[in-house]
Amino acid sequence: MKVLTVVGNRPQFIKSGPLSFAFLVAGVEEVVVHTGQHYDRELSEVFVEELGLPRPQYRLELKTADPEVMEPEITRVMRREEPDLVLVYGDTNSTLAGARASAEASVPLAHVEAGLRSGDLTMPEERARIEVDRLSWLLFCPDDRSRETLAEEGVLGQAHVVGDVMAEACSRFAPIARERFPIPFEPRSYVVATVHREANVFQPRLGRIMEGLNRLNERIVFPAHPRTRSQIEKEGIELGEHVHLTDPLSYLELASLASQARVIATDSGGLQKEAYWYDVPCVTLRPSTEWMATVEVGANILVDDDPDAIEAAVTIATMPETRPQLYGDGRASARIVSLLVATMPDR
Repeated sequence: MKVLTVVGNRPQFIKSGPLSFAFLVAGVEEVVVHTGQHYDRELSEVFVEELGLPRPQYRLELKTADPEVMEPEITRVMRREEPDLVLVYGDTNSTLAGARASAEASVPLAHVEAGLRSGDLTMPEERARIEVDRLSWLLFCPDDRSRETLAEEGVLGQAHVVGDVMAEACSRFAPIARERFPIPFEPRSYVVATVHREANVFQPRLGRIMEGLNRLNERIVFPAHPRTRSQIEKEGIELGEHVHLTDPLSYLELASLASQARVIATDSGGLQKEAYWYDVPCVTLRPSTEWMATVEVGANILVDDDPDAIEAAVTIATMPETRPQLYGDGRASARIVSLLVATMPDR
């Protein structure tokens, strides 16, 4: 069996690691296509180097987030490789382009992280999730809620609850990260902040988020996405002395820093889950989240861009004393490969 995997941004490199290893163990041929959606070295190539991931056989180097540009290039690779299945992750434009290309090339599609919904159709990620799920033949869900969502929407593909592949990445790489990249602070003595989503990096939202962080009375380490830093400088947004803006961190550097923080304040979907697994409370700088279970158990607080809410939430954030296991038991990759092998017909 040959699987063509489409990746293009930071979270997808992390998610693809455990599954690529599972493919190797099972003797499944994997062809990896890197769209180049994230082309900064610290946001792409470093994952191959640090995590030992397979090097993509195809590097499209498109340096764009436009799915209309990516789709025909991915389609050409599919026609050349003739895979049995196309695999995509999450909700990015690379995922959307890969899904559309699979439909164009008439190749079955599998979606990892299927069925997630924030309920906010103003988010391009939400619209991408819906479209990709409708195009998918196999839908790998992180939890029962996701599978129920697909059933309610009448999605026709086969939905399976497998857990979240990110849980495997966290458990495998966080101890390595802390050993390789020791932090220069006392554990639990600082806040980690990340802001990268398009809706948040322009005014007035970016300024309101930074105002909330500026009001806090503790050290904030802020690894800045290149787009975020550019807008802070362009708009002349002042940062408090306690807000330490840094260059983008590699995955292992960020894992070490985030896993030892007192609070994580973020607009990242992936970090919301990782915070839960790290036993670190999270404050989400968005009006909605696709990971509602973390909010429902009290480990995550939604604040949007309200400076007052940001200040209050970060100040009081704590993890609940007891909490359920969310998004699987860390064996999602093995389940996915088993389902693929059992489902795909022999050539």
